[in-house]
Amino acid sequence: MTATRGRPRKDGRGRPSKSSGIDMRQAILDAAEGLFARHGFYGVTTRQVASEAGVDTALIHYYFGAKRELFDAVFLRRAEILNHDRKASMDAYESAHPGSMTTLGVITAFIDPLIERSLTGGQGWKNYFALVAQVNNTPTWGGETMHRFFDPVVHQLVDTIKRANPEAELTDLYWCYQFLTGSMMLALSETGRIDQLSEGLCHSSDLEAVRARLYRYCAAGFEALVSPAA
Repeated sequence: MTATRGRPRKDGRGRPSKSSGIDMRQAILDAAEGLFARHGFYGVTTRQVASEAGVDTALIHYYFGAKRELFDAVFLRRAEILNHDRKASMDAYESAHPGSMTTLGVITAFIDPLIERSLTGGQGWKNYFALVAQVNNTPTWGGETMHRFFDPVVHQLVDTIKRANPEAELTDLYWCYQFLTGSMMLALSETGRIDQLSEGLCHSSDLEAVRARLYRYCAAGFEALVSPAA
């Protein structure tokens, strides 16, 4: 007897049905996200992703195409959520502080949604932040990827800080963001480096300790560079 048309076979082969498609697609994205976070883009094959997700390799091509398209889908899935969260957070802060915005307030509104996601969103969000940190430091195509997925919300950050600091030069603000994103993504990737460096005094997984320090650290850097005295 032949398999029912439109349903994947029990071994994972074949065209999936619509009812199973969403779960399978998300399973593939979750598997790919974890593997890319641990091994990077070049260290992962679609066959490994399929094995991790428990599906046939053909399903990856069916849903996403080539490996780069799969990677982009992984990157986009949570980027859209983060961009929405950060835009809403900065909009809310600006609306609540007409004429009295501070650099610290804007930076807090920009970074805090990421800290919250990592604290409450489970392992998937931690994998994603580790992946973004990798891409952010990939010379060949990392900058282009970050540009495609995150530039609008970064421009909102720079523009909002400029409104809070009218005397600031845009050149300085963009350099400040360059330094901020490095600090932010290293903190969110939870590498364990500070655990060893501090001999256990600090823990990279302690995101509340990060939250208590990172925003003030970044804001002080912005203010030191954009002040008239600097």
